[in-house]
Amino acid sequence: NAICISSAYQSALETSKNSLLYLTGSKSMHRTAKTANSALVISLSGINKAAAAKLGCTVHCFMSDPDVAEQAKERGCTRAVVSMEKASKLNKPLIFAIGNAPTALLKIRELIDTGKITPLLVIGVPVGFVNIIESKEAIMETDIPFIVSKGRKGGSNVAAAIVNALMYQITR
Repeated sequence: NAICISSAYQSALETSKNSLLYLTGSKSMHRTAKTANSALVISLSGINKAAAAKLGCTVHCFMSDPDVAEQAKERGCTRAVVSMEKASKLNKPLIFAIGNAPTALLKIRELIDTGKITPLLVIGVPVGFVNIIESKEAIMETDIPFIVSKGRKGGSNVAAAIVNALMYQITR
């Protein structure tokens, strides 16, 4: 049971040995995913919400929430930072899929380091130039399962594709 990823893009991904990519063939993984009632924090666009619901997952994106925008403006930080803080308060196992905001990955790392969260998985595939490589490396240095794109490649569409591929594999 392997997840099919284009060979052209497969070489651009880095996964931890304990990432879900290696576990999707496991019966226990299937049971865990189906009963985890986890919260998936990602841009809502492109995610198969029916597949997420079938797994008992809720999908959240807080970037456009008025309270997030207001707090970010008051504090002089990015909405991504405030969104990750808001997500950390969800009382569920968390899976993060980040496609555009390297500051989100850096905040996730800070929340991990301070013991505020222990995500089930972090998918870190932001695209661009500023803090992109550093933010991915920060996640790779943790003991948290991860899937990250190497270098400056990535994007929300890539994050959504990875999430959907994992969900499709688990629900087969």
